[in-house]
Formats: sequence, structure tokens, C-alpha cells
Amino acid sequence: MPLAHGVGSQHDLPLSPFYAYAGAFAALFVSFLSLGLLWSTSRFRGDLAGRPLPAAVQRLADAPATRTVLRVLGAAAALAVVLHLLLGPDDPDRNPAPGAVYVLLWVGLVPASLLLGPVWRLLNPLRTLHALLPARRPPRPLPARLGIRPAAAGLLLFTWLELVAPDNTAAPVLLAALAVHTAVHLVGAARHGPDWFGHADPFEVYSSLLARLSPLGRRADGRLVLRSPLDGLDATAPRPGLVATVCVLLGSTAYDGFSDSPRWITLLQTSPLGRTPTATLGLLASVALVAALYGLCAGALRLLDRSVTTPLTSFAHSLLPIALGYLVAHYFTLFVTEGPRTVIMAAGTDNALAPAPPLGPGGLATLQVAAVVTGHVLGVVAAHDRAVRLFPPARAVAGQLPLFALMIAYTLGGIGLLIA
Repeated sequence: MPLAHGVGSQHDLPLSPFYAYAGAFAALFVSFLSLGLLWSTSRFRGDLAGRPLPAAVQRLADAPATRTVLRVLGAAAALAVVLHLLLGPDDPDRNPAPGAVYVLLWVGLVPASLLLGPVWRLLNPLRTLHALLPARRPPRPLPARLGIRPAAAGLLLFTWLELVAPDNTAAPVLLAALAVHTAVHLVGAARHGPDWFGHADPFEVYSSLLARLSPLGRRADGRLVLRSPLDGLDATAPRPGLVATVCVLLGSTAYDGFSDSPRWITLLQTSPLGRTPTATLGLLASVALVAALYGLCAGALRLLDRSVTTPLTSFAHSLLPIALGYLVAHYFTLFVTEGPRTVIMAAGTDNALAPAPPLGPGGLATLQVAAVVTGHVLGVVAAHDRAVRLFPPARAVAGQLPLFALMIAYTLGGIGLLIA
């Protein structure tokens, strides 16, 4: 069962490269031109925006009983995964635990966070376990410079496990990974309190960042509101580690896109370094390339206008919809086939068959390209709104040219991974 890959082979998608590239470039160019002509002032209000939901909905969402039920569900699901790994067959075709980790958790957090907000914060079994442990000393505050860097490192390690590690669906490997993950975060929480999870738990940070694009959110005053996803995106805090986290998401998904190409598979099989070291270098190179391109863009922005003192973090939020587009493009098929199969196995059916994909090759190709292009267009909109807020009016459009070039490079690369 190829849990580590979301789309299978890329070359079988019936899509014309010319039309894919031309359509993507046209969408970006028209968006950039239209925004430059019609969008001269910032329109997003971040965490001040949103229409309040009824008070009854707010009370239900914030009720201690609701929180308790969600904590119990998260803990029960985690316990079930551990028991399946300990007592179930060491065969991913008969054991639902690998699918629960790589599909229901990793991929399932995407639609769950988009629809419901930062759900992993409420379900996180490590928060529940930490709350049950006695506190031995007052927590130490987290250093401000730490930001979410530990979560970026955790995401890189998880994507290495998912995409590179040998025998990554074997019960001993998954048990060891879960044990290390649990130990690290319980020690961190014991030292720094529950705030540790919001900065260091990779799944909680991952869910929280994706939830920025949810229509369901909270205003600065704590009210539960319906809002434009772009307002939620604008409220993304420019914390240290944000750029690294998004670059890990983009780079690892890009690596997933080319890791099953015939040329890469041949390289892995013939590399004198061996499969795992070569694949590790490939994953790191993908993340480094994404980060280097964004770093060059930020440097160009600084040269164009030195009044923008932190271009690296000021525009990092515009990469989030791009990362979301890549995630949808690469993992849609995996989620809608292996997700139900995992649930069926968890209900007691061994060697369950995955349902047929809901889309044929043509529909899948269209969805994937549309997801990548839509993510980049939303990134252009988010970057433009931030630019007209930060740059002087005379340089607001010209100052975005490095960002526009970056979006084109990411778009062409993303589509190239789908159709190469």
C-alpha cells in the first residue's frame, strides 16, 4: 500500500503541458494586473474581521463538556492506534494504524482544519496526557525567539518518516517514532507548560496554519465568527519559524511529487550512497530550494524598498495558500481512497479494498492543476494586500514584482511535477 504518495505516477495524467502552463501563467498575470489597477488600499482586517455566530453556538463551542468530549475522542483514537501497532498484524494491508497516521491524521487534518479551524489543539492526546500528569515546578516561559521553529523541525522529521524512511509502515518503526514524539513533547510541556504544544507540536502548528484559511475563526476579542479566509490568512502571526514551516510543507510536497518519477527511482536504485541517504538528500534539497527562492525574493524586496524591514516574515503568510494547493493536488486521491479503507479496517475488516477514485484521470488532472493555480492566485492576492499596506503608494505595484516572479516559479514548478 503506497501510503507515502498521494497521486501515483505523474506521467499518466492526460493533460497538455502547453495548456496547463499557459492557463496558469494567464491566471497569475491577470490577477496581478487586476490587483494593481483596482486594489490600491489594504482591504483585509485580520483578526478584527468576521460576522459573529449566534451566542448559543459560541457557548456550545466553548463549553467545558465539549472540550472534554473532544479530548476523550483524541485520546481514544491515539490509544486505538497504539493498540493496533502492539497487537495487530505487522502488515499495512491488514492493520489500520499506518493509514491512521499517514492518511487520517496527516492528510485528514487538511479538510478538518479548513472546515472547523485548529482542531488538533482540541484533539491533541499529548495535551490531554500532559494535563493528567502532576506539575512538579512552575513552567518557564518560552523564549520569544523560539517561535515555531521546533514545529518546523518536527514537520521535517515527520515528512522524512513518511517519504524516505525504510519500512515506514512497519509496527516497530511507527511505535519508535510515536514514542520519541511523545517523550520529546511531554518533556517540553513539563518544562514550559501547555504553551509548548502551540509552538513545538508539528501537527498542532500544521493544523493552526491551515485553519488560517478556514471561514470559521475567532476575532481578537474571542468571538467565534464567519470570515473571509483571506482575513484569517492576514491575521497569521509573523512568528520566528513561520518561513521554515511553510518551506518544509512546500518542499516536502514537491519531493513527494517527483519521488515516484522513473528518473528519480532509477537514481535511488543506482546511487552509490544507497537509497535512504540519497532520498534524504533529495528531500532536504527540495526544502532548501523552496527556501532559497523565497530568500532571494525577500532580499530583492529589501533592495527595492528598505522601509520594509522584515520582508522575510511580512509576506510569509502568502505562501500558505500555495502550500494548501500543493497538499490538495498531491494527496486528494490518497485521502478519498485510503481514508475509507483505513476506517473499514479499523471497524474489523481485514484486507479491505480501497474504493475506486471518484475522479477519472482527466478529472484528477484538472483538479490538481486547479488546486495549484488557485493556491498561487490566493497567494498573489494576500501578498498584494500586504504590499499596499507596507510599501509607499508609488512603489506598491513595482515592489511586488519579486513576489510575482516567485509565484510564477512556484507555479511552473508545481505544474511540472504533475505533468512531467
